Amino acid sequence: MEVDGMEDDEGAGGLDDLTLKANALVRLALFSESKRTALRREEIAKKVLGGSARQFGAVLAIAQKILRDTFGMELVELPSRAALEKEANGDKDAELEDAQRATGVKKRATAAGSKTYILRSTLDPLIIEYAALSDSQIIEQEAAEMPSDDEDDDAAAKRYGSIISWSQCDQLGAIGITYVILALILGSGRVMNDIDLRAALRRLNLDEDVQMSGLATHEKLPIDTFLGHLARQGYIERTAVGEPSKKGKGAKRGRPMQGADDEGAQYEWRWGVRALCEVGERKVAQFVGEFMAGGDGEEEEESEAAQAEMEARRDRIMKGIERAAGGALMDVK
Repeated sequence: MEVDGMEDDEGAGGLDDLTLKANALVRLALFSESKRTALRREEIAKKVLGGSARQFGAVLAIAQKILRDTFGMELVELPSRAALEKEANGDKDAELEDAQRATGVKKRATAAGSKTYILRSTLDPLIIEYAALSDSQIIEQEAAEMPSDDEDDDAAAKRYGSIISWSQCDQLGAIGITYVILALILGSGRVMNDIDLRAALRRLNLDEDVQMSGLATHEKLPIDTFLGHLARQGYIERTAVGEPSKKGKGAKRGRPMQGADDEGAQYEWRWGVRALCEVGERKVAQFVGEFMAGGDGEEEEESEAAQAEMEARRDRIMKGIERAAGGALMDVK
């Protein structure tokens, strides 16, 4: 059957073909997310589109609907480092553009996207907040379903009575340490040299001898390997001081370093683009503020005066983190 000279959707190249490719893209995205690796557009073209790059937009739109409706997630393109630096410079870039126009120098275009994608939750924060609350009926149900021979103090402690089952999340510790590392870097002016970072981690008993679970792996990792995993996954970036960037431009020299590796190279750490898109500076600052203020967001039973004082402490801590970071905190990109 044809409509206005076009083949029916049941034929090759019609809607069915796009839907099949969209389903393949969803599977590929979920597989990549299970390893916490970014999905490159060229990988999508090779494994999903079969070289039909012009179908990318249509296939992505169908895949996004499947991800949002079924999994509560969506594919987000990571910004390029150049685009982030341009946004951070703000008024300086505007002054540079004015100077370039006055002198007749052409402005070089900055690519906003990196053509790499990650999955990010689309669930409303209130849904997650309520799903994490304990409920007595759920605790009773968990106790009733647990075999009697497993009834011990450790098993009872793992019954949270919430829709989100924290006891089944084997990456909870790794996520917490990742957020602590991001907080340390943020509070150090958004850049932290390697010696200072490791000294801070040692004060938290996270030294070279500690074996810990990583993100997207059940394997026990030493802290060096853990930091390497976070860098490959895009949560943090390690840069050699004075090292040229990947685009060939000389990198700005950072603050004086206190140490170097065996080859004499000196390093500093920054946030990676995945952390900016998945967590955001403001959320990490709020995490620190709630922890340091001594509250957990559940002050319903406290007096209004106590709640006001705790909120004031959080505000002071947030402002202090913003000053330490050296500028306004960024929300999720």
